Amino acid sequence: MKLFKCQSCQQILYFENDVCVKCGHRLGYVPEAATLSALEPNGDLWRALVSPDVLYRFCANAQQATCNWLVDSTSPEAFCLSCRHNRTIPDLTVADNLANWQKIEIAKHRMFYSLLRFKLPAPTKAESPEAGLAFDFLAELPDPNAPKVMTGHDNGLITLALAEADDACREQNRVAMHEPYRTLIGHFRHEIGHYYWDRLVRDGGQLDACRAIFGDDSHDYGQALQNHYANGAPPDWQESFVSQYATSHPWEDFAETWAHYLHIVDTLEIARAFGLSTQPLLAKGEELDASVDFDPYRATEIGQLIDSWLPLSLALNSLNRAMGQPDLYPFVLSPPAIEKLGFIHKLVHGANVAAAPAV
Repeated sequence: MKLFKCQSCQQILYFENDVCVKCGHRLGYVPEAATLSALEPNGDLWRALVSPDVLYRFCANAQQATCNWLVDSTSPEAFCLSCRHNRTIPDLTVADNLANWQKIEIAKHRMFYSLLRFKLPAPTKAESPEAGLAFDFLAELPDPNAPKVMTGHDNGLITLALAEADDACREQNRVAMHEPYRTLIGHFRHEIGHYYWDRLVRDGGQLDACRAIFGDDSHDYGQALQNHYANGAPPDWQESFVSQYATSHPWEDFAETWAHYLHIVDTLEIARAFGLSTQPLLAKGEELDASVDFDPYRATEIGQLIDSWLPLSLALNSLNRAMGQPDLYPFVLSPPAIEKLGFIHKLVHGANVAAAPAV
């Protein structure tokens, strides 16, 4: 994620800001320009200072304070490039649902920021019923005997349990499932990995190459998950996988690795925006030196990302520990795991954007 700057007063802005606290300008995100812009009113529309020749209106979800993205005034769409993928949103007459949905949308919009930067295909279900992408954000029914809402992916439909937006509930789930990391944006990055396995691997002619790296996905998926929950990960899982859950099935290995790739790229981008670098005074040699002096979204090789990420994540983990917080990135990247990240890197940058409309 980048830092942004108000075009009117030069104040530093953040992705979710909707008003500049210094000059008072209304702010809106212009996805076509990948930037947050100060706005000037123009009747019922808005003129973005970053692209003054175009008039915009806000996404319809701005009325619920869940979106600050803009839509070209000539577009027939009421919703922005991110929100038009929503199929089901929570019942806003129920207490706390709006606040939880707002948290969900922050994470989803950050994920769509990455999809836009990579120019990955993500049509809506209206645009492509078979290959389209949609989201259901579902709350548990009051009936205790009703089926539980399960977060997951099914043929382009990503379901997210609304309870995951509740910090206490999500932490309870994290501890119960023995996970070192569980966040809303992590859910989105993982589930979108399943979607892109369908689009870029299965439908993109990369199945054999993917199986050579991640294993044979034809093994029974349901049985594999049952075995994982019953027996856990093998004791040597860190030698080949990014997480314990990645050991359950090649599909989950791919989705977990995809999520980690997005974690790394987006965190490196904000590190670059802040000019962060590492050069420990006590370290001999340059193995812990890092400077993000390149655009991570345009990195040519996975090694360029990893060479910066390993020292930076070590520094970030140390800073968190100084504050008594868990490690920011509580994972170890082995050479086989890095090889899998390299496959994702090549897949993302070689995506056949002609296969489906880009975001």
